[in-house]
Amino acid sequence: MTSHQTTQTMKPATAAKKLGVYLEATPAEFQEGVVSRAELNALQSEPPQWLQDLRRTGPHPRPVVASKLGVSIAGLARGGVTEPLTTEQIDSLKQDNPEWLQKERATQAEVRKEAVRIKERNAARAEKASQD
Repeated sequence: MTSHQTTQTMKPATAAKKLGVYLEATPAEFQEGVVSRAELNALQSEPPQWLQDLRRTGPHPRPVVASKLGVSIAGLARGGVTEPLTTEQIDSLKQDNPEWLQKERATQAEVRKEAVRIKERNAARAEKASQD
């Protein structure tokens, strides 16, 4: 019995998401084709110039923008940021530090603090349960 290994492919949108880039800013040949797992691995290990440039200067998709600003994606929306931003625009926002950004960063810090507290509580409960 012979096994035929099929090549795993993904839509360009999925590949762009995995690469952390904004699909509409990628080259047309990337947007119009399908990306195999091997091609994705090659793009990740040895990114071509267009990918390096996109990662460096943008425009960046919302998850990347949120991460660079230290807020959630919902926080971006509450702040009125709904479009992809370039690195320059992100740096400008950081420098201006509007009130909404300060508030969302504080909210995100509280969320992280609460997540740590819950993780520690659950670890303590698990430790106690294993001792019983």
